[in-house]
Amino acid sequence: MKQGTMLIALSFLMVAVACKSTKVGNGKNSQSKKSGMENLDGSWKLEYISGPRIAFEGLYPDRKPVITFTVAEKRFGGNTSCNSFSGQLSADDKHIHFTDHMALTKMFCPGDGETVFLETLKKVNGYSVENNKLTFLMGEVPMMRFVKEK
Repeated sequence: MKQGTMLIALSFLMVAVACKSTKVGNGKNSQSKKSGMENLDGSWKLEYISGPRIAFEGLYPDRKPVITFTVAEKRFGGNTSCNSFSGQLSADDKHIHFTDHMALTKMFCPGDGETVFLETLKKVNGYSVENNKLTFLMGEVPMMRFVKEK
């Protein structure tokens, strides 16, 4: 009887240690590079966009675009630096897609910043989150990079 109880206690201890080591990860990498939809949650401010021949500050002189994800509700929204937008989130742990079916306000916006932002979003098909930076990808090519807003 005593030996059986000890064997059960030893088994529980081994399971507990195995579970704890799985959750901890391997130090630096488990903290610096994240994946998964839950890492999209929150607001992200644009800091880089690929493609335009005009400087980033010229595209967005007054206000930078922001995108906010609410993963639990499968929604996203934000602003293009001028107009507000929102839509249904279509994503998994690596892929994301933005369609023409998002709601968008229709204020007049000077410059090309809004058009560049929306056209680039349509090209995006993947993402990664690393060190509080969200990168939207077209295949392997970084198209947009956002920094997490506090």
